[in-house]
Amino acid sequence: MILHCDLDAFYASVEQVLDPAIAGKPVIVGGDPRRRGVVAAASYEARKFGVHSAMPLATAVRLCPHGVYIPPRFDVYRDYSQQVFDIYRRYTPLVEPLSLDEAFLDLAGTERALGPAREIAQRIRDEVKAETQLDLSIGIATSKVVAKIASDLRKPRSFVEVLPGQEAEFLAPLPLRRLPGLGPSTEERLKPLGLQTIGELAAIPVEELMRRFGKHGVQLWEFARGIDRRPVVVPGDPKSISRETTFDHDLSEQAEIEAVLRQLAQHAAKNMRDNGLRCRTVNLKLRYANFETLSRSHTLPAPTAVEDDLLRETVLLFRRAWDRSRKVRLVGAGLSNFEQPEQQQLSLFDEPPSKQASVTASLDKIRDRYGWKALTVGPPGHIEQRDWRREDLPE
Repeated sequence: MILHCDLDAFYASVEQVLDPAIAGKPVIVGGDPRRRGVVAAASYEARKFGVHSAMPLATAVRLCPHGVYIPPRFDVYRDYSQQVFDIYRRYTPLVEPLSLDEAFLDLAGTERALGPAREIAQRIRDEVKAETQLDLSIGIATSKVVAKIASDLRKPRSFVEVLPGQEAEFLAPLPLRRLPGLGPSTEERLKPLGLQTIGELAAIPVEELMRRFGKHGVQLWEFARGIDRRPVVVPGDPKSISRETTFDHDLSEQAEIEAVLRQLAQHAAKNMRDNGLRCRTVNLKLRYANFETLSRSHTLPAPTAVEDDLLRETVLLFRRAWDRSRKVRLVGAGLSNFEQPEQQQLSLFDEPPSKQASVTASLDKIRDRYGWKALTVGPPGHIEQRDWRREDLPE
């Protein structure tokens, strides 16, 4: 049996837990409503006014002018997420995180020691509430796709179990939009078939869906019947680490943009070092005011975790990519092509760690103890302009 666990209105709920004065009020996490941005999360009280995640803050203010608007605090949300995931791992090591607030759990082999899946799920939900004061919705099924749909069916604090053999019957009356992987564009292409429910989709010959959608059509057909062969996968080392931000207003000042870019690169680099990794590739994301987006990368001659080197390369990427006649809406800094330190091929003439490596280690100790605001790292000294080969990354 597979559980899909989803914390209800996670960011907004954490804020209500931390400040009981706003419990029961419409809370919108996203920032200052007078500036440009989007809703990161909305409490269920705010959703009654039509506010939802990814909505522009300006729209949210029109719908809910009396709402409580709060800037996101991701460090706090990560701490709460860790507490919840620690509870999951008390019951099974097979935990697949999907985000800070969402995960699949595989309970195979736990019934003899811990009891039926339904009882385990109820204990997990009660422990999350008791230890964090957060509400958790859970779906139980034999496959990921059915468990995910089940958990979302009766939010908040949903608890829906789909028994083996009842998957197709459970899905049949639900609207098409409930099916993961079936977005607005796919729904539009299905309109000529006159379909309204998942059951009607399941009744379509698979050959017809293959003709319209290729391999994706087979997956839609199987999902509509509750068939999902994907296992719960415990994640390994990250393939890439990145941070990005959208400016409150489009920027054209080089110093302002680069200051933000350095901060993003610092956070990405710290996350990488926390995972015990070094990287060979530095990545840049740049979005102009008209939403045109560029991605650039540069591969270093040797892997590194030295912060000064990574910041320098990130800024160099930006300077080579930026059209100075255009304003910038978003920037992002990322790292990839990771190696463990012990995987690095050593040379007979390798030098001991540089002063900058020692400085980086000291910075990490200070940040871990006193937080990011304890010190500010200025821009790297002289950044030389060099010729290298740039590679576009897929969006």
